[in-house]
Amino acid sequence: MEKFANLRAYYGFMWAFPGKKLLFMGGEFAQGREWNHDTSLDWHLLDEPEGWHRGVQQLVKDLNHCYRAQPPLYQLDFQPEGFEWLVVDDRENSVFAFVRRDRRGNEVLVVSNFTPVPRQGYRIGINQPGRWCEILNTDSWHYHGSNLGNGGGLESEAIGSHGRAHSLILTLPPLATLYLAKEVP
Repeated sequence: MEKFANLRAYYGFMWAFPGKKLLFMGGEFAQGREWNHDTSLDWHLLDEPEGWHRGVQQLVKDLNHCYRAQPPLYQLDFQPEGFEWLVVDDRENSVFAFVRRDRRGNEVLVVSNFTPVPRQGYRIGINQPGRWCEILNTDSWHYHGSNLGNGGGLESEAIGSHGRAHSLILTLPPLATLYLAKEVP
């Protein structure tokens, strides 16, 4: 279970991080065996009743759709203004957070918790106050996760954090990556 959660969290982090994405054959459904050019991929893993491999396959599909639908994830991929670290030094909690930005200034907040411990009430400073929607959660039950999250969205508070005037208080699922986007009124 933790191996699949780790993989889902990392895929969420990787898809949002600047640069082009690459999966090797079988990675799209978490094939454990090394690829062999003399045999087929282990497609039969998708038939297993517990559905762990199918959960990873669904996540990869949703990550691709999210990437395509969210210009901040790709538009300024190789320009400094398209990326900003928010949390990079929280080794105690193993949390990383960054923002991806498009040409219009729209942002997607990406937060990863790389420990098997849920983080309740985790405050993160943000650039844009308002209501933020959780647009992807790698811990969702759709991917066979524990379904811990932020109930779809939350309002920012005028409380400073991480050098910013406003912040969000998040529930960070264990071994998971969240994507949040500011709602447009």
